[in-house]
Amino acid sequence: MAGLIKREDIDEVRQRTDIKEVVDGYVTLKGAGLGSFKGLCPFHDERSPSFTVRPQVGRYHCFGCGEDGDVISFVQKLDHTTFHEAVEKLAARIGYELRYEDGGSGPNREEIGRRQRLLDAHKIADEFFRAQLLTPGATEGRNFLYGRGFDRAAAEQFGVGYAPQGWDSLLKHLRGRGYTDPELKLTGMFSEGGRGIYDRFRGRLIWPIRDIAGDTIGFGARKLYEDDQGPKYLNTPETALYKKSQVLYGIDLAKRNIAKERQLVVVEGYTDVMACHLAGVTTAVATCGTAFGTEHIKIARRLLSDDGSGGEVIFTFDGDAAGQKAALRAFEEDQRFVAQTYVAVEPGGADPCELRQAKGDSAVRDLIGTRRPLFEFAIRATLRRHNLDTVEGRIAALRESAPVVAQIRDAGIRPAYARELAGWLGMPVEEVSRAVGAAAKRLAQAPSGGAGQGYNQNPGQNPGRSAGPGQGSAPGVAPLPASPALPAFNRPDPRDPVAAMERQALEVVLQEPAILEGATWQRFAEARFSTPAYLAIHEAIRATGQGSIGDPARWVEQLLQEVPEPLRPLVSELAVVPLPASTAEAVQRYCRDILARLFELQITRVKADKMGQLQRLDAAADPEEFQRLNRELMELEMQRRSLRMDS
Repeated sequence: MAGLIKREDIDEVRQRTDIKEVVDGYVTLKGAGLGSFKGLCPFHDERSPSFTVRPQVGRYHCFGCGEDGDVISFVQKLDHTTFHEAVEKLAARIGYELRYEDGGSGPNREEIGRRQRLLDAHKIADEFFRAQLLTPGATEGRNFLYGRGFDRAAAEQFGVGYAPQGWDSLLKHLRGRGYTDPELKLTGMFSEGGRGIYDRFRGRLIWPIRDIAGDTIGFGARKLYEDDQGPKYLNTPETALYKKSQVLYGIDLAKRNIAKERQLVVVEGYTDVMACHLAGVTTAVATCGTAFGTEHIKIARRLLSDDGSGGEVIFTFDGDAAGQKAALRAFEEDQRFVAQTYVAVEPGGADPCELRQAKGDSAVRDLIGTRRPLFEFAIRATLRRHNLDTVEGRIAALRESAPVVAQIRDAGIRPAYARELAGWLGMPVEEVSRAVGAAAKRLAQAPSGGAGQGYNQNPGQNPGRSAGPGQGSAPGVAPLPASPALPAFNRPDPRDPVAAMERQALEVVLQEPAILEGATWQRFAEARFSTPAYLAIHEAIRATGQGSIGDPARWVEQLLQEVPEPLRPLVSELAVVPLPASTAEAVQRYCRDILARLFELQITRVKADKMGQLQRLDAAADPEEFQRLNRELMELEMQRRSLRMDS
């Protein structure tokens, strides 16, 4: 085993890495107050953004599902790596050389995680295939590309390569790079026969399939030669890296433009993606040998920030029967989107690649521009299955198409499409409207489990932070994880004004610890917290000490080590929830006001205690004690007034 990475190097990687830049590679983030960013959670399916990132403290927290952590844990969870591998990946990203407890320079080849070994093998294979495309043996592959309007620059842009016709070209290459046959079997790039393993892809044009982070995880291969008995397209089989239901070809190239333009175009093949991007439709992706399904929708929604504020998904399908069937399958998933869904079908049945060849780049852009709502396409496709020249055919068509109209999410345009349907059927509008209304009632009464299941439709109803001056509730705050060992750590009641005050104070000192400099630290340390969860966090803050208050990220990290484990998600939540201020000056003013209110509350409590003592005291029997208590009460009152003047 290689030695552990030195603790100080782990801390250094964590400190030097911008968590927002890393998260941006997976999630579309938008500003959510000064120094805070928000997007759709990558860990669960949601309709409203509740995933918050605060770079200053180096942490993220989802107020919907409770997932939280730092940049290392984010990479671990999203890339499915070990802690060790995540640190190494982030260190490589910033060019930081790690040191190990054994004094070495890192784990040797045998000790690198399986996933990284697989990724490295794919990277080597990717480079091999690309180099082969330039060799004399790849003439047929280059001719195929040229014949479809793709020059050498286009091939390089999309990493297109060529697999030689031999049985072991790639096999020999990877063996020469130190890979063993058992390792190579796991890549999906090889088949196995009686004499061992051999190249899966032979005599084919190769497209690298990359994940959203840009790592090659598989390949798609197109047949070139007539004597090839295999299928027209051959993809990598399911592996530890490659899950076709979770992969979109071109997502690495399109992700930023998808987020920027709030548009996702779904095409059917690799060459269609190339044609679209080269024509200026840079939001195009394709599925890899499977229908556009639930897992693809999760990826799309995160990139689109599919939260009801716009965005569109456009499906392009061939005009043949298979294309229409695919469009109807897509419509079945329509309700999972908040974005509007459309379909773009070229009247002559040409796909984007063919359209670009025949009519140029502008024709591809025009195809996307002439999209029409997917539900309209579904209605017309339904009508085509019936003989509308007969009464029986029209009635059957109405029965089948009315539920489609009833599913239109925009209630404002539903009546308009009911009227359109009446015209297409040649039936009275009233009769069609009644059928649509009846279908809508049936859908409403159906058991839950369709669109919206599992989503937090009313996040504001969940218990969150109580409103302070000029602030609202934090959306979708999840309950603390159950902790049988520590039952006292329940989520504090947000309606309790004392608990709300204590929460706001902790938010302030976790996010802006520099506010505790000087005498303020002592005052805060001496403050009394009454809410059990907040009391435990306050005690952990006192135990952590002032040492790192100048470094918010290190401060929070140290506090997380000190606080009881069941409360770590709450600490993470407090550290990222946006403070209600839009400028740096306003943040400082808010922080001072909150601490002043906390300290005033403490003074009020102490005054109440001393007033009780005074009332129980016999002034004649103990005049000195009576005078002392009065002096202390006067001093406390002066402190209280001073706090109000300073705030």
